[in-house]
Amino acid sequence: MTAQTTAVWRKRAACRGIDPEVFYPASDEDAGQAKAICAVCPVREACLEHALANREREGIWGGATERERRRIHRQRRKSA
Repeated sequence: MTAQTTAVWRKRAACRGIDPEVFYPASDEDAGQAKAICAVCPVREACLEHALANREREGIWGGATERERRRIHRQRRKSA
């Protein structure tokens, strides 16, 4: 995904204009608000793929916590 492609989906993101702190909860249990926003986001999939490709270590990306993204990586490696 190029920087230009990333910029395009980010402009359409449901989180645009929302306090970034919402997407960096203290724990996975506190991620509900961010996940609710992601659930209705038109670019959730692109966001998640960006986070997976760039190994984002913190925050909620595409509706997934860092722990959930690690699980997705493991599942993809197993099925590859």
